[in-house]
Amino acid sequence: MTNPPDPSPSNPAIESTNGNPELIPSQDTDDVSAVSQTQIPDRQNTNSKALADPSIVTLSAIAVLIVGLVLDNNWVILAGVIVTLLLSVSVIWSPLQQWFQKSLSQGQRSQLTAVCGVIAAMVGIAALTGFTKAFDSVGSLAEWIGALGQILIAILAVYIAWRQYVISKDLTIQQNTITQQQTIDAYFQGICDLALDDEGLLEDWPQERAFCEGRTAAILNSIDAGGKAKVLRFLSQSKLLTPLKRDRHLGRPILDGYGGYQEERAYGVRVIALNVMLAGANLAGTDLRWTELSEANMVQANLSHCDLAGANLSRTILYKANLSGSDLQGVRLFYGSLETASPRSRTEPPDYRTGVHTGAVVEGANFTGVQRLGEQQRHYCCSWCGEQSRRTIPGGCDGIANKLGG
Repeated sequence: MTNPPDPSPSNPAIESTNGNPELIPSQDTDDVSAVSQTQIPDRQNTNSKALADPSIVTLSAIAVLIVGLVLDNNWVILAGVIVTLLLSVSVIWSPLQQWFQKSLSQGQRSQLTAVCGVIAAMVGIAALTGFTKAFDSVGSLAEWIGALGQILIAILAVYIAWRQYVISKDLTIQQNTITQQQTIDAYFQGICDLALDDEGLLEDWPQERAFCEGRTAAILNSIDAGGKAKVLRFLSQSKLLTPLKRDRHLGRPILDGYGGYQEERAYGVRVIALNVMLAGANLAGTDLRWTELSEANMVQANLSHCDLAGANLSRTILYKANLSGSDLQGVRLFYGSLETASPRSRTEPPDYRTGVHTGAVVEGANFTGVQRLGEQQRHYCCSWCGEQSRRTIPGGCDGIANKLGG
């Protein structure tokens, strides 16, 4: 008797005729079981989520609460209230806590908690001492709370009005700054149009110089300290404040052969002479480095905490000017020799070779806390500033004669 042939191992997908499950391919079995195991938990999770969804439970509790209100059953109402409140608070609490932590710092949270604690303590003290009974004679507690609310509203209104005033003030300052800068820009353009010809050379007709001086006097009287410093730096760097050598017949500035104009301190003519434009001016805290201010009348001017490094103050009238805290490094106060230099005179011409009458008038000036004052500048100031001002000069004036006397 021949044995039935064994199923070929190359055809594992053939099932036995008796339905033996052991002959089902192992790979297919694993795939089917995997799909079954994945789908079953997903269905279970979906059902459990649907059952545990806080929104559904909360709506159910609200429905119970409504039923209780309709039936006027206190127990049903109480159950609905408790369940609704607990579920709602549990959902709101976490994001509310995160927002609270992000919005307030640790110190602010502590302060807010302390304020709540003080209020609770005051309420407790009032309850213990019987202070709350006083409300019966004065009015109800609701009236006191209403009055307190009105007071808080009034305080809030005052705070809002104050904030609006501050914002309006800041906007006004910004607008004024923009307007001032536009005025200064227009002045710069106007001066250039007046002072320069079509070829870019300086005009020297008296009428043009008069117009330039008139515009400068007008603008210096209408802008703040920072604006004044901008105008002075522009005029100085443009050589409009420098005494220039002139042609004796035409009066035109003479070129120096190196791309600029020749300077002549003794007999030169300035395009713009400052004269008394800066008398009593407030220039405190401004940048006036390397600015040409020679022969300007700056009586009682406020130059405190200015940067005057390299500025030319020869023959400048600084009578009772405030120079406290200013940087005077390399500032020129006179020409010639220190031994022969002296302040300007109303009647005598200056001698730029010896320095006689080429110095600044520093009588009565305040030098308190000036910075980087050179030895020659200190010696000159001690000699010509007067006894009262000598006490304000850093380093003192011991051994330096007071040439003003008194």
